[in-house]
Amino acid sequence: MLIKAADDKHPQLAALEELLTRRDVSADARERIEQEIWNIRTGEKTERSAAYEIEFHYAANANVMTLHDLRIEVGGRVAQIDHLIIDRLLELWVCESKSFSGGVKVDEYGEWSAYWDRRPHGIPSPIEQNRKHVAVLEDVFAKGRVKVPKRLGFPLVLNFRPVVLVSNTGRVSRPAGRSAARVAGLDTVIKSEQLYARISKSFDPTDIGSALATIATSMVSAATIERLARDLAALHVPGTFDWAARFGLAPEVTVPPSATKPDPVHVTPAIPLPASNSRAIGSGSGSNCESCGKAISEAVVAFCRSNSRRFGGGIYCMTCQRTRSRPS
Repeated sequence: MLIKAADDKHPQLAALEELLTRRDVSADARERIEQEIWNIRTGEKTERSAAYEIEFHYAANANVMTLHDLRIEVGGRVAQIDHLIIDRLLELWVCESKSFSGGVKVDEYGEWSAYWDRRPHGIPSPIEQNRKHVAVLEDVFAKGRVKVPKRLGFPLVLNFRPVVLVSNTGRVSRPAGRSAARVAGLDTVIKSEQLYARISKSFDPTDIGSALATIATSMVSAATIERLARDLAALHVPGTFDWAARFGLAPEVTVPPSATKPDPVHVTPAIPLPASNSRAIGSGSGSNCESCGKAISEAVVAFCRSNSRRFGGGIYCMTCQRTRSRPS
C-alpha cells in the first residue's frame, strides 16, 4: 500500500533554469548549474523507475507499506531515503536508487568509480550512504519519534534491510572470488527488478519451524505497520535549497512594483472666477437670456447692448426685458 509518493522536483528544476537566465552567471557556474539539472532529472528518472517496480508488486498489498523520497531530520543528521518498504515481519527495506547509465565499478577495497565519457570518476559508496540512512532511522525509534510496536508490553525487534538499487540498464563490475568477500555489503547491490525476489526470499515458508518462530515473535497486524508507516511519513521534511548561494551568486534584487510606476501627474484644479465677472462673460455670449436662459437671436443681443444703461449691461430676451426697470 502506497503511503507516500515522491516529492515534485519541478520547482527545483525551475529555480535552476531561472539561474541560467541571469547575466552574472560565469561560464564555470553555468556548467555546474547545467550538471545539477542533469543530475536531478537523471535521479528522478531512476527513482521513478524503481518506484514502478515496487508499486507493481505492492500497491494493492495491504500487508506491505511503501514510502518514496522520505527525508527525515533527527539530532542534526539527515536521511534522504529513496524508497522504504515495511512488511508485517517488521522488516524495513531501506533502498538507495542509483542510475550508473555509463557503468560503475567496485574494487576489492570497496571503492566505487562511475564512468562518464568512458573515463572512471571516484564516487561515494552507496553502501555507506545507505548505512547512514539506517543509522538515522534507528535514531528515530530510539528517541521515541515513532513508537516501536509492542507485544506483552515489550518492544518488538525492527529488522533494517539496506539495499542499493541499480537501474535495470546499469552495468556493475564487481570484484570476484575472495576479493568480493572482503567488501562488506556488496551482496546488497542489486538491480531494481530483483528487489521483489530478494524480499520474498527473506521469509522462507518451506522452513516450517523457522517460519512459525518468526510469525510468533515478529509478525504484527497490517494496521500496526500502516500506523508505523504513517508516523514516519509525518516526519518528512522537504529539502530547501539556496541555489544562488550554492553556485556563488548574489541574491537577485527584485524591484517592488511601486518603484516602477511613473510619478502621478498633478493637475491643478480650475479656479472659478468671481461672481462679479459672470455678467461680463454672459454679456459677450449673445446666445442665452441671463434671466431665464432662453435662447435669443443676435438682433436681441445687439438691442440689449445698445441699451446697456437700461438693462444694466445685461442680455435679456424680449419677455424679460419688460421686467427690467431702468436703473436709478
